[in-house]
Amino acid sequence: MSHLGRKVNCLHCKHYFVTWDYANPKGCRAFGFKSKSMPSLVAFQSSGYPCLRFEPKDKRK
Repeated sequence: MSHLGRKVNCLHCKHYFVTWDYANPKGCRAFGFKSKSMPSLVAFQSSGYPCLRFEPKDKRK
């Protein structure tokens, strides 16, 4: 499924994680970084494209 042209919500991505780092509380395992803002926003600001590594979380049963 293509996510171009749509906002990506990191909270629904399986690569998103919360860190213990007070200065950089949000992280992305796919890109391997931590930041103050949502990783999808950092990816968009860096490349000009919505996050291309977004993968929905597996639904729990």
